[in-house]
Amino acid sequence: MSGLFGGGSKSSGAAEAQLAEQRKENERLKQQQEEERRELSEQSEARRRARMRGGSRMLLSQARVNPEEGVTTLGSVGGQS
Repeated sequence: MSGLFGGGSKSSGAAEAQLAEQRKENERLKQQQEEERRELSEQSEARRRARMRGGSRMLLSQARVNPEEGVTTLGSVGGQS
């Protein structure tokens, strides 16, 4: 009678394999969420640093000859000849 209600002996190898697969998937999802959280944190930190240090700092670099003049282009500006 116990076979009618699932009390008989079953092969639990397939069930164990499925549980192991689910655990691996859960672990992978946790790692993915952690990576996304870390990336968002790094982006917000970069934005905060940019606000604190100022955006024009890189535009007025000492590597340029005349940083205040801006970027000069060859040819005409705005398509005029």
